[in-house]
Amino acid sequence: MLVPDLAENVGSAGWFRGLGLLVGLVVLVLMFWPRFAPLEAAPMVSLDEASLVEFRAQSMRPFASGSMQGRHFAATDAVTRLAAAPERPLIQLAATIGENDSLPRMLQRAGVGSGDAGQVAAMVASAIPLTDITPGTRFAITLGARSNAADPRPLQAIEFRPRFDLGLSINRQGGGLTLARKAIAVDVTPLRVQGFVGSSLYRSARAAGAPPGAVQDYLRAIDQAMPFDEIAPTDMFDLIVDYKHAADGQGEAGNLLYAGVVRSGQPRAQLLRWGADGSFTSLADLTGSGQTDQGFFGAPVNGHITSGYGMRRHPILGYVRMHAGIDFAASWGSPIYAATDGRVEYAGWHGGHGNYVRLDHGGGIATGYGHMSRIAVGPGMTVRRGQIIGYVGSTGLSTGAHLHYEVYRGGQTVDPLSVRMIQRRQAVDPKQIAAFKARLHALLSVRPGAIVGAQR
Repeated sequence: MLVPDLAENVGSAGWFRGLGLLVGLVVLVLMFWPRFAPLEAAPMVSLDEASLVEFRAQSMRPFASGSMQGRHFAATDAVTRLAAAPERPLIQLAATIGENDSLPRMLQRAGVGSGDAGQVAAMVASAIPLTDITPGTRFAITLGARSNAADPRPLQAIEFRPRFDLGLSINRQGGGLTLARKAIAVDVTPLRVQGFVGSSLYRSARAAGAPPGAVQDYLRAIDQAMPFDEIAPTDMFDLIVDYKHAADGQGEAGNLLYAGVVRSGQPRAQLLRWGADGSFTSLADLTGSGQTDQGFFGAPVNGHITSGYGMRRHPILGYVRMHAGIDFAASWGSPIYAATDGRVEYAGWHGGHGNYVRLDHGGGIATGYGHMSRIAVGPGMTVRRGQIIGYVGSTGLSTGAHLHYEVYRGGQTVDPLSVRMIQRRQAVDPKQIAAFKARLHALLSVRPGAIVGAQR
């Protein structure tokens, strides 16, 4: 045993071997015991100026004490000291024209002299009206060298795109400025985007490549045709956007032209941007076709029902609450009629209803009309059945133009469909119907995802 226990077998041979090992280890430790004499510092060496500068550069000092933060090479005889730093021969920069801005002011802010700025503005005005340059237009500007530091830099070149199909460039040649126009070929094929609704209609449409503004317009249009809670994840969204694609690769999305929902290969909703007001209309809205019935109340508007009475998820607030009426899809500005004879009990702003009219028909029966764009009656007026009391709009909590219609019995809302109504029909213009069908056919012939070359 190399390390015996000295508390056992005292006086034995093994015990003495252990004692000898212990003594040897103690002697070994004492041999390497350190000295505690003070250390003497190296003598201070005087440094010349160059070595002192290098010493300061290599030392770690705070900024307040003049730290250079890194190696600094002192100037030698090979370095020529300059009174001022030389200017760059050319400066390239980008500038953007803002709201309520002008081209000369923008150029002068970028460093262009007033003379060159005025000359550029005059040359651009000869090509296009300056008012056509929209805010946010970017300009690529190149400034040259100047002979005097007090003078502005001369303009060497400027390029920008005042229109999607036109590029302008101004260059200095032979001491003067010259203007060059560059026509850009543009394909105007509409962009069609399709895909499955999935868990989120908005996210699915954006993931498929639809522009954000077009998706918002699509949601507002579809809300006129059918409730969102009736759209299944397996349904397909179908939207067509006015789109421009330039030969240089730039793209520009415009207005939403078509909004549709497809279920099992069959169209569930088909809406076109139609009319001078740019609202969305279906063929059923245009022809006046739809459910008809006979009864005491007349239908309040020319349109079809898109949302019924009862609990539903509110399209704006996002939670389920009572929908105390029914919604009619109708284009902006369509006339709203009194359902039957009555007296105007209220006409004005009414919270989430926006512009709102309530008619008292006697016997505890009343009707309400919400989200109007304009009210055509006043409180206390007597109205006849079929009289115009306002016009369809989207005021208050509304995602698009429609009429919210309510029926009250004894002060409480009831399902308006429990009161039989006559569906109003309007005169149908065969030419307008034919034009609508032709436009719909032309848009539906666009291939999904086609941008360039498919349709012209």
